[in-house]
Amino acid sequence: MSLLAELHPQAARIAALLRARGEKIAVADGATGGLLVASLLTVPGALDFFVGGGVVYSLRARDVLFDLPRDAYRGATGTSEHYALLQARGIRDNFQADWGLAESGSVGGSTHPSGAPAGRSCAAVAGPLDTMWTHVTVTGSDERIANMETFARAALAHLETVLSEAR
Repeated sequence: MSLLAELHPQAARIAALLRARGEKIAVADGATGGLLVASLLTVPGALDFFVGGGVVYSLRARDVLFDLPRDAYRGATGTSEHYALLQARGIRDNFQADWGLAESGSVGGSTHPSGAPAGRSCAAVAGPLDTMWTHVTVTGSDERIANMETFARAALAHLETVLSEAR
């Protein structure tokens, strides 16, 4: 079974939670490389709940997707909860969505710009009224593809839990 086929039922549950509320989400993929967005787009009629998003893999992409001043990132490292929360809030606000999901991590296979160890990811959710949640995943592995998949699973599970509990 492909990863997207595996994640589709979870994406459908997330979509149902958002649709039931009449709310929309924007997503910033980092180390997941687009797997979060792709998973949500497996749900037919995704325009009902998905505003947009992108892969944040450079400073330019970060500047465009989040529309935050560079000094907003001062002291934040790429795999930290603070950094992921900035991104979740930024993507939510810049895309005028109700919810923002951001994942930032170090998948391995190369050196992370911040020096973060491979196998660490932080997923952050920014919700209505500026409520925020984070979840850190640590694999301890340098296996790039396996980490990307693990980080995507963890971020979607975190999002589903947040949406289920935030009723």
